[in-house]
Amino acid sequence: MNIFFLEDDHVYADFIIKALKIDPDNQIRHFATGEEFLKASEGKLPDVMIIDYGLPGITGIEVFELVKPRLTRDVKVILLSSLDDGNMVLNFIQRGVRDYVIKDENVIDSLISILSGNEEDYYLFA
Repeated sequence: MNIFFLEDDHVYADFIIKALKIDPDNQIRHFATGEEFLKASEGKLPDVMIIDYGLPGITGIEVFELVKPRLTRDVKVILLSSLDDGNMVLNFIQRGVRDYVIKDENVIDSLISILSGNEEDYYLFA
């Protein structure tokens, strides 16, 4: 699975990447800024985009809005945030985000459930 991962916190990014690379089929490209992510996504889109919401400069939801016109149903987008705000999540859903994961002690299990297509094991917004 080809995964683009946008996360500005390098320590947290390493933690997520190591956990997701347990599956040898996962090919992960990490980006620290929205601008880097957008430049890389100008070509062929990956199978999965994991996007942190709270970024310096352009936010994760702004990145999503910029790539959204090119998304197909085959591209899975997961928005990550340390914020557990129902109004913000509702706003994401209204914009078309279907998977939202809170950066908590269950983040790895949640991401793996979504990536493996077992969203029923995770709270799915759809």
